[in-house]
Amino acid sequence: MKEISELNLPDDVRYADDHEWARLEGNRVCIGLDDYAQDQLGDIVFVELPQTGDIFKKGEEFATVESVKAVCECYLPVSGAIIAVNTTLEESPELVNKSPYGDGWFVKVSPIDTSEMDTLMTNVACLEKLKGAA
Repeated sequence: MKEISELNLPDDVRYADDHEWARLEGNRVCIGLDDYAQDQLGDIVFVELPQTGDIFKKGEEFATVESVKAVCECYLPVSGAIIAVNTTLEESPELVNKSPYGDGWFVKVSPIDTSEMDTLMTNVACLEKLKGAA
């Protein structure tokens, strides 16, 4: 496992307490699992994602990730409708480990209220939280 100082926490995304990340891309939000979570889970072997058109409220479970160590639920960091799903993860779930903020993204959402992004942590706040938990 990585040391906290080795984690990749880009400053162009926001972070949820449950280790999902959200990046505003124009009028939509791209969402995935952060570097800390993928590192803690180990080798990811399966990702179950929602369907395009599904609607979730902030904090609702929207995905499940299975690794060689555990199964974890993922919670949507902003309310909205799923407008794109990364179906590549069905065949290549290891992309979450290899590129959590790139090719390993989960879904894109049309947000109901973009101000919900302001309730998520910056990379600095996320790092401080992780240091406090270590």
